[in-house]
Amino acid sequence: MLQGIELGTMTPEESFELLDAADPTLVHFIFKWLRKHYHRDHEMADEVRARLKEVMNGYRSLTRKAKEGEADAIVDWFEGNHKYRELSAEEFIDLVVDKLES
Repeated sequence: MLQGIELGTMTPEESFELLDAADPTLVHFIFKWLRKHYHRDHEMADEVRARLKEVMNGYRSLTRKAKEGEADAIVDWFEGNHKYRELSAEEFIDLVVDKLES
């Protein structure tokens, strides 16, 4: 899901289908990682942020879902121990999914 938006390999509709079925906390993490990792000084920021915006604006229910996931205690744990920019997409997803499943 994250790489589909990041790399542009999925349409907004395909992203929506997967994100709509995902855990709200995971949706929050994916959106936040993309925004933090692709900060305005990143060379790919415009492209990645445009794809993210297209998904978020096209499917407002995902924005609400991400907001719901923001309240999970795992978000506080992650942000207290890690920085979004320090992890690659694969490392980030592995870490977050492992924590969500435990």
